[in-house]
This record gives sequence, C-alpha cells and structure tokens, in this order.
Amino acid sequence: MPIRAWRARFAVGRVVSMLTSNGYTLDESRLGELEAVPGAERHDRDALLTRIRRDGYLFLRQALDPAAVLAFRRYYFERASAAGAGLTAPGTPAGDGIAGGRVDPAALRRALFTDIVPGSTYHAFCTQPAIRDWFAWFLGGTTHLHRRKIIRHTAPGESGIGTATQAHYDLVYIREGTDRVLSAWIPLGDCPLSRGGLTYLEGSHRRVLRAEAEGTLKRPAASITADLPALAAEYGARWLVADYRAGDLVVHTAHIVHAALDNVDPDGVMRLSTDIRYQRADQPIDLRWQDDWHDRDGL
Repeated sequence: MPIRAWRARFAVGRVVSMLTSNGYTLDESRLGELEAVPGAERHDRDALLTRIRRDGYLFLRQALDPAAVLAFRRYYFERASAAGAGLTAPGTPAGDGIAGGRVDPAALRRALFTDIVPGSTYHAFCTQPAIRDWFAWFLGGTTHLHRRKIIRHTAPGESGIGTATQAHYDLVYIREGTDRVLSAWIPLGDCPLSRGGLTYLEGSHRRVLRAEAEGTLKRPAASITADLPALAAEYGARWLVADYRAGDLVVHTAHIVHAALDNVDPDGVMRLSTDIRYQRADQPIDLRWQDDWHDRDGL
C-alpha cells in the first residue's frame, strides 16, 4: 500500500499516525517504497545480480508458501505460551500473536534459547527448499547457512531507543568472513507498515562500499544510529518501506543500511520476523556465527 494511502487509512476516526523508529518520526519527504522484483526477472539470475548490485536488495513477493509461514508463526507463539512466557493476551489464540499478556522474561528466554532457536522446526523452516535451493541457484554453488539465526517479536506500543532495530549494515557484525554474505529477512506473518517492518536506506550500500574500500568509514561497534531522519538527511537518501505479506522475502547485501520501524498496530498484533544468512561454502566463514543465537553471545 502506498505511503499516503496507508496514512489515509490509519487516520480514519483517529489522529494521523506518522511512521516512527525508536520514537523518531520519519520525514515523509524522505520516504519511498521498496521495489519488488518484477515477475519477468524472478527466474533471470543475471537480471537479479544486476539488480542487487544496483539496489543492495531483492524484494521477492510471495517467494515462500504463506501457509508454511503462518504455521511457523503459530508454532512460535504457541511454544512461548506453553513455556509460560505470557506474550499473548489472555483469552486469545496464542498463534494469533495478539499482545497484552504479562511477560515472564525468564520463561521467554527459556522458550527462545533452549527450545525454539536450537530446535529442529526452526532449522527446517530456514532450510526449506524455497530458501535453500533459491540461494544455491542464485549464488551458483554449494551454500552455507550461518547457524546463528535471529528471530524477533515486537509488540505494539513499545517505543524509545533500543526498541526497534537501529540503523546498521550487517558487515559491522559479521566482518570475519566474506563480505559477500547475503541476509534474508522474512516477515513471519503479514507485516503492514503499522506493524513495523524493515526499512532500507536507498543507495546506502554504494557509499558504505566506497568507505570500506578506502578505509575511511568509522566503524560502529553495534549500530550507526537510532535517529533515522538525521541519517537520511546525511546521506541525502530516502528510507524505503513496504507493506509485507506472509510469504514475502527480502534478500540484502552486507553493506546496505537498514533498520526497523516501530510497531503501532491498532489491533495489538505483534510483528514476528527472522533474519538468516547464506553464503557460498567455498568463501571465508565468520566462525563466531556458527553457534545458535543467544542475546548474550556478544555479537
């Protein structure tokens, strides 16, 4: 849905809500729409390679089976509920992901780091043929999936610095292997603008690539900034956003700057997403990323 149409819809019967990230309101003059790969290019490897070099990302609509995505979404919230994490609102189906429960942080951590993240169901989802075989075809060889796979949920109303993913590019975190590693960001369920999906800083990979090559870039330890409006002004670029649907997939390079929007969903629905990383197996691998993700792993 175009940005202006979303604002009009969200404004019906209430105050117009602007897009925000970590509490910062994005400047509408520096907003654009993520461009989906057209059908004519979906099976043209050379066209996709040209596109990802130019744009830094590939937005692949309905690359995955929506039913499989929604099934994993249900699995995540049901497992968390079974562990007593209290993520979802009492009286609502856990699989719907409606926020409003009293979260037990210890139970949530147990569910995540001893059950869901290292579990076979998550691994099977991340290695399903629609993902695994696509990367093998696109990269033109045997691939390696980094074991450190991240899954995140965000509830509506959470705001302030540190709530949404701050602006960064992935090479900051995964520098000890090839810089040709590719990330796949997967919304686990529908993720309209109001639910706080990923946003990309248009053309930022070209500036980062130049600065990396010249050794002139100040390398942040974790993120560049939470202030997305200021970063867009500094780069003279737009933040690209999209209404994501279950089944969509975004593949991006390690150099493009990206961040997440705040979840302001009026119906209380949590955003759930995962980001995973594939590369060619014959290229250097960052060994620090070969253990299961944990929020205290220092990465």
